[in-house]
Amino acid sequence: MTHPDPVSRDPAPGGVAASGAAPPSLRETVRALGVLPLLFGAASVGFHLYLVFAGLWPHLVTRPLHLMLAIPWVFFLGAEGGRLSRWSGYALGVLGLASGAYIIAYHRPLADQYGSLEGWLQITVAILLIVTVLEMARRAIKAVLPAVAAVVLLYGAFGHLVPGHFGHGELPAGYFLGTLVITEGGLWSTLTGVSVGVIAPFIILGAFISAGAAGTGFMALAQQVAGRFRAGAAKVAVLSSAMYGTISGVAAANTASTGMVTIPAMKRLGYPPSLAAAVEVVASTGGQIMPPLMGATVFVMAELLHRPYLEIMGAATPPAVLFFLTAWWGVHQFAIRLNLRPMGTADLPGWGLVARTVPFFLVPFTILIVFLAFTRFTPAYAAAVAIVVTVLMLIADPDGRVSLSGWLSRILTGIVGAGRQVANIAAIIVCASLIVGVFNMTGIGVKITSLILSASGGDLWLALLLTGLASLVLGMELPTTAAYIIAVAVAGPALVELGLPELYAHMFVFWYALLCTITPPVCGNVFIAAGIAQTPWIPVSLRAMQLGIGLFIVPLGFVSNPSLLALSEAPILTLLATAKVGLGVWLISFAAIDPFRRWWSRPVAMVLGAAVIFLGGV
Repeated sequence: MTHPDPVSRDPAPGGVAASGAAPPSLRETVRALGVLPLLFGAASVGFHLYLVFAGLWPHLVTRPLHLMLAIPWVFFLGAEGGRLSRWSGYALGVLGLASGAYIIAYHRPLADQYGSLEGWLQITVAILLIVTVLEMARRAIKAVLPAVAAVVLLYGAFGHLVPGHFGHGELPAGYFLGTLVITEGGLWSTLTGVSVGVIAPFIILGAFISAGAAGTGFMALAQQVAGRFRAGAAKVAVLSSAMYGTISGVAAANTASTGMVTIPAMKRLGYPPSLAAAVEVVASTGGQIMPPLMGATVFVMAELLHRPYLEIMGAATPPAVLFFLTAWWGVHQFAIRLNLRPMGTADLPGWGLVARTVPFFLVPFTILIVFLAFTRFTPAYAAAVAIVVTVLMLIADPDGRVSLSGWLSRILTGIVGAGRQVANIAAIIVCASLIVGVFNMTGIGVKITSLILSASGGDLWLALLLTGLASLVLGMELPTTAAYIIAVAVAGPALVELGLPELYAHMFVFWYALLCTITPPVCGNVFIAAGIAQTPWIPVSLRAMQLGIGLFIVPLGFVSNPSLLALSEAPILTLLATAKVGLGVWLISFAAIDPFRRWWSRPVAMVLGAAVIFLGGV
């Protein structure tokens, strides 16, 4: 059971093996991608990039258009199943497009209605839009998110019949539907606005970077840097997954792409298949917190917190470093335990290939960081500039050959990948916006907050454990972004009321929501890696938990050591906190793997690790 975020269906970004391969002709590329995906992709990319430079458009125009550009990918191009499923998808897709067009055509008078619908036609349009969004989410990311949204919608409509504390005042149908459909309180919320104006340009950037030689570049660099160490192939997986995470931010896509290279390489060197798959699973999970892109969730977090994206990215950097250091340490301890050898010199790509291919991902990232850190341009503008440079660089292949046909082929590949990814994230965000909208109308979030406070007895640490567990459970069946939005809407205010700073509460929820990818029984990343390694998934999951046990401690570590997330305010203290938590996580990881197998080493290392992390907070 997998639930990939926006880029999970894309092909692998390439690897070292791709170097030297003849690029497909333009005609072959068009035939492989399909004319309709190219047209829909070009429309989506063109619209979202145009908005970066076009100035302000009415939200009742841009946000419905964002949804309309996503509908064909799910209902037309992604239609699956039997005849009834396909044709019902076609019909609902057409009705959804017509309903969106109605909102756009009448956006001025609708805005003057202040959230109250008038007449049967508007009510029909509202119902059709909500049904379209629910079914689009079901088809794109399975049934759990739309099921939760449907339950919340039923509560909004009939919650006045619920007795006691959890009931709410009756909401007239016209007002309830109108708030969700013709105001910014539902489908067209600020979350959808973030998807339109910020997430989409960054997704487009990642798609174009993936379409070129960046995959070859970071794989070559990882192999050249880490391949000579003990367990070099596994450490290559850690580094390459960290670098690929910077352009995808999606664990499933990371595993499916880099894992196709790293897992077979580890197996050839004698690694147990379950360990080879587990290394890739743990390393790929961290891609969602790896700056600068960090997936869609970071942009949603910046909007909910009303803080600059760069501030969120800076706060996330020390935990991200700890994430991959933890994976590296775990791999090294397994190397000692199993006597895993380094890669052979013949298997290393050489610095020449690294020098030719590293610029394909280093240059766009440098532009992005410079614009974000040293100018006042918006993140979307920074992404757009990086996109232009990336598209120009696509003219060369990994071997430095310049080809107009290859350039156009890579551009078209990026266009289709971007269109598909933007559509999938739109399906998640717009559906989640319904949930948030009903929460705001009914006040159910405040009531659940009081329930959490009551259940925890006012104890922050107990509330953190309950919240972490809830985030893990939600993340098992939801994409990380959706799990984060729901969990932070429910539990975030309770944590803040108990004294946890808002940023820490959001980072805590986000971290546990993404760890579901290695947590049984529903761990999509594990299933993907086990399939590549051709080994049962349960041993892979157990190895991944063993390898990544320290990762479950890091969020508790930055609560106990607040300076860990204060890089911009107190960089020296942040370094001290990172070293402190890192030492503790290393000891706990040592206890979990026990490379020397001494009877006393596990309990001693576990106790010391916990003491280092939780005593004397920095």
